[in-house]
Amino acid sequence: MTSQILVIDDDPVQRRLLTNMIERLGHIAHIADNGRSGLELLERKRGNISAILLDLMMPEMNGHGFLEAIAERGINIPVIVQTGQGGIETVVLAMQAGAFDFVVKPVSPERLSVALTNALKMENQETRQRPAKRSRSGAVGFDDVVSASPAMIRVLDLARRAAQSNIPIVLEGESGVGKEMVARAIQAASDRHSRPFITVNCGAIPHNLVESILFGHEKGAFTGATEKHTGKFVDADGGTLFLDEIGDLPLEVQVKLLRAVQQGEIETIGARHPQKVNVRLISATNKDLINEVREGRFREDLYYRLNVFPITIPALRKRKEDVPVLVRSFVERFSAEQGLPAPLTVTSGALALLTAYDWPGNIRQLENAIFRAVVLAEGNELTVKDFPQIATQIPGYVVAEKTGFSWGESGPSAMPIVGAQPLPPVYPDFGPAEKPVAASEADASPGNAISSVDGGGNVRKLADVEEELIRFALKFYRGQMSQVARKLGIGRSTLYRKLKDYGINPDDPFSEAA
Repeated sequence: MTSQILVIDDDPVQRRLLTNMIERLGHIAHIADNGRSGLELLERKRGNISAILLDLMMPEMNGHGFLEAIAERGINIPVIVQTGQGGIETVVLAMQAGAFDFVVKPVSPERLSVALTNALKMENQETRQRPAKRSRSGAVGFDDVVSASPAMIRVLDLARRAAQSNIPIVLEGESGVGKEMVARAIQAASDRHSRPFITVNCGAIPHNLVESILFGHEKGAFTGATEKHTGKFVDADGGTLFLDEIGDLPLEVQVKLLRAVQQGEIETIGARHPQKVNVRLISATNKDLINEVREGRFREDLYYRLNVFPITIPALRKRKEDVPVLVRSFVERFSAEQGLPAPLTVTSGALALLTAYDWPGNIRQLENAIFRAVVLAEGNELTVKDFPQIATQIPGYVVAEKTGFSWGESGPSAMPIVGAQPLPPVYPDFGPAEKPVAASEADASPGNAISSVDGGGNVRKLADVEEELIRFALKFYRGQMSQVARKLGIGRSTLYRKLKDYGINPDDPFSEAA
């Protein structure tokens, strides 16, 4: 369906490139060279423009001024902000100002296509009023994988290519990034789409039962084997077997798995003869498998058999552009599942907060946070107040009783509010904090600088400086151990060991050094 897109950019080269991309996507482009002329064009064509592609830095009226102007006029058209620099600062400020999505110059045709598709779906009122439930049957295709970032677009492109063959795939990434969903999409796009898709969480099975669950056993094969069990390989015969957390497989089971991969046959416990199986194998891990090989916990020959087509799925904190589209998708789905007459809306302040958070639990954590907020929502929109646990975990963010949301100057990147002033009233979720949190006050104080010399003018001991830095990090990140370890560049086990060495109580992270 052809839509009309308004492009506002002061760079004639960018306008020409964007117009060309938009027309190749089958849409009509209207162009303006600054925010003021874009606003005039929008007024003339009110009702015909379906989406706006907006540059932030322009003469006469910049992007933020344009966003403020359309908010004052009650114009509710999705705006895709484009800027010359990426990073969390730009993403959050764009969401804070009311942008629907965010792209970095020079935008690729693939990224622009995704952004426009999502914006046009939101613009369609009928689609918004009748949200579709996600299928619980497990049938997931690539169209069901919500993404907007270039990193995920690349992941899905690789996955689509892999789906066209039976090549063994290893999906790498942290827990909760969506490895199983990508595996299901690969299965759905392959010639095995009508065959079984069997999942096994290797890390959740007791080691003494892994072999039986994977390869099956005969009746009487061992004590307690009162009946025959076919095993997951046989269950997946003709289809796909998804081995999640494969790095947790015991070494003795890895030998049998290697034979299954090499020769296409399995040895059932207690059976006299091996059994042929035709299984497409997709593995997933949150570990560094090559490091596991070096440490002797994973067989090298099995690693090279499985790791033929590795696909790394980045953590959510490394693809911030995905957060707004994921939030809207989850809100739409959970609103439908809760039987709401229409999907809840999400304020720009809430989107900015959710985009700023690092999400150590990745998409799974974000999904659960949205689910909880939708269930507990009292109005027809989600605001910052619906995510109190998130706001309290970000240094510099404050949930105020009246204003709802504020960002102090002591945030992770010491980012100021737009123009170094409180935002205008058209952004009700943002306002000056009545009083910064204790951590923010401390962080902004010059007294928090860690001295390298003692009172006698001598260089301090390394251990003393390290202890002070750890105490500061615990205070700054409010005792979030995963974040503290990551920011200090050490493992969690190392962090806990150092806490013990220095006598720091992790349950009281805000206590001062004795």
